[in-house]
Amino acid sequence: MAWTSSAAAQHPADSTGHIMPREATSAHLQQDDIRQDAVAMSLTTDTLSIALPDSAKSRHKRDWNTWRPNPKRAMWLALVLPGAGQIYNRKYWKLPIIYGGFVGCAYAMRWNNMMYRDYSQAYLDIMDQDPTTQSYNHFLHLGNTITADNMERWQEIFRKRKDRYRRWRDLSFFTMLGVYALSVIDAYVDASLSEFDISPDLSFHVMPAVFNNRDLPGNPLGGAGIGLQCSLNF
Repeated sequence: MAWTSSAAAQHPADSTGHIMPREATSAHLQQDDIRQDAVAMSLTTDTLSIALPDSAKSRHKRDWNTWRPNPKRAMWLALVLPGAGQIYNRKYWKLPIIYGGFVGCAYAMRWNNMMYRDYSQAYLDIMDQDPTTQSYNHFLHLGNTITADNMERWQEIFRKRKDRYRRWRDLSFFTMLGVYALSVIDAYVDASLSEFDISPDLSFHVMPAVFNNRDLPGNPLGGAGIGLQCSLNF
């Protein structure tokens, strides 16, 4: 009996009461640990699966019907990238206008700069009196020639055309800057006016009214007068 008690103390019994060997006891303990870890992981997964919908529900969902843009943010976005302020304000229909203005100004600036360089070279050629440099002949109409009699007139023509295309090139550049400035101003003003009240309460009413005119002498209606009363609700 003493030996059995000692063995029982060293080798725990299984669920049927039989004494298990040391190796079986170790394997049984490992299985219990694995089983407990699996249960803990299952509980953790269940907790996460329950908590995720709650956190998603608690996350504030933006309501575009009541959302109002921030004027400063719209202005800075428009400064960094033209058109970004209009995208932030959700005014997408303005993008073709803005980018169309940029494309048109860029094309005008490129065209005028090309014509300015051509006429500048033609003006230099006609002024140097060198017969080997005659690029100005490409700008003459059919049948026109430059002689000693009309040389000064053609020199003045090429000078004016050179200056004209240079002026138009510079004007195209400043127009592009104006389009950029207008896009920034539009983004800021549009975001600021988003708080402007445009509810149906904005109305103008005209209705008949009776006025007290006791202090007005010669009134045939006595102390009262009839007129129109205007009211503006805003």
